[in-house]
Amino acid sequence: MSDEVSARLKFALEIARAAGGLTLEFFQQSSVQVERKGDDSPVTQADRQAELLMRERIAVAFPDDGIIGEEHGEVAGTSGYQWILDPIDGTKSFIAGVPLYSVLVGVVRKGASLIGVIHVPGLDECVYAAKGQGAWWTKGDAEPQPAKVSNRKHLGDGVFVTSQVDTFGERDATEAYQRLERAAYITRTWGDGYGYLLIATGRAEAMVDPIMNIWDAAAIQPVMEEAGGTFTDWQGKPCIDGGEGIGTNGHVLNEVLEITQDYPRPS
Repeated sequence: MSDEVSARLKFALEIARAAGGLTLEFFQQSSVQVERKGDDSPVTQADRQAELLMRERIAVAFPDDGIIGEEHGEVAGTSGYQWILDPIDGTKSFIAGVPLYSVLVGVVRKGASLIGVIHVPGLDECVYAAKGQGAWWTKGDAEPQPAKVSNRKHLGDGVFVTSQVDTFGERDATEAYQRLERAAYITRTWGDGYGYLLIATGRAEAMVDPIMNIWDAAAIQPVMEEAGGTFTDWQGKPCIDGGEGIGTNGHVLNEVLEITQDYPRPS
């Protein structure tokens, strides 16, 4: 790993944990105010403040890097590196007091995602990766362990997770969800970044998102791939800007694609 990438991976972990600590100050507090954005998705002061914290620290440590964040837009850079931030992935879980939300930090260079961090503050659990360096899983103060996907060969023996069922209907793919649910042994909505963390640590086999933004996906791809799995769009193309996502342990990818390929993304 180059010194440039190594320094950014270390820093990505630091700011993800710092932002996660900030979100916990608001978590399960009745005073948290919830607003609706233009797309009707919720946002809180925890989202906004956590992203600002990360942006301010990046601006000091890597002033030439670009930044894209869910809550505060884009800042151009000149270094070729770009940070992609989702301060709370799973805001609906956060406002409901459910600890399955995550802080996502991705670092991209020339359109390729190099670094990913999925930090779950409410569980004190984190999985992270840099391209070509494997994926690592930490829980509490324990030493990092290699993060590895499961060896289950068939979805009928495995766990399928997603973020929210009605998002399949938003792209006229409700039947895709129903087919995936029938194919899987267990189906749960342990979604958002946490669902991908489950796959990267061998506890689920497939995660399918009908609708994704780049800040949802940038951190996910390197984690999934370095853990031995896959991250693609619904047609099987590895990418972070396809507007949709499939994470798998690799073994069940073709089985999932046999379903999702019947539902191309509306143009």
